[in-house]
Amino acid sequence: MKTFLVTGANRGIGLEYCRQLQQRGEQVIAVCRTPSPELEALGVRIEAGVDLTREAAVADLVDRLAGLPLDGVILNAGVLEATSLEHLDPDSLRRQFEVNALAPLRLTHALLPQLQRGSKLVLMTSRMGSIDDNTSGGSYGYRMSKVALNMAGTSLAIDLKPRGIAVAILHPGLVRTRMINFNPQGISPEESVRGLLARIDALTLDNSGSFWHANGERLPW
Repeated sequence: MKTFLVTGANRGIGLEYCRQLQQRGEQVIAVCRTPSPELEALGVRIEAGVDLTREAAVADLVDRLAGLPLDGVILNAGVLEATSLEHLDPDSLRRQFEVNALAPLRLTHALLPQLQRGSKLVLMTSRMGSIDDNTSGGSYGYRMSKVALNMAGTSLAIDLKPRGIAVAILHPGLVRTRMINFNPQGISPEESVRGLLARIDALTLDNSGSFWHANGERLPW
């Protein structure tokens, strides 16, 4: 049995990660601000009331974990807000940077003592953070924050390699979740997470720091 910590665990992709990891027999620590009934029904360990943009909340979470070794950390919490050129909202830009880019790096730093040789760190990003793939423009806050997260993931892969810790930078695909208003063109969270877990299982120090689609496609930067 391995121990996985999952952020943004109360719904969508994070909830599905918890469900499938539990079905595999792993120990799951579900981190969220407010647990959903669906998450509570899983019976996994829940650490609620955690706002990852607040240093005090991160420190409190680390205290709750009491040095528990972690085999996997899946940094899934994120936010998507509309920020077009015509309606540019600096507060929204900052908020998306705080949640999508800074918070994952802050939590990684805080959890370093609990990561060990062979542990895996997973950053849930988006192909909207790919400069080469941007053909539609817009979404300034989300795109910019995900580019920043991708760069953080690349640096983490370099810095953590000597410690034997591999880093995955993963795009889930277009998934039918609340974040995209359950777009009917998207795939189900179940299908997405099956692919994501396959990428995590295949993660090694040799391919650490790569940018992958859940379906196995390597994405451009």
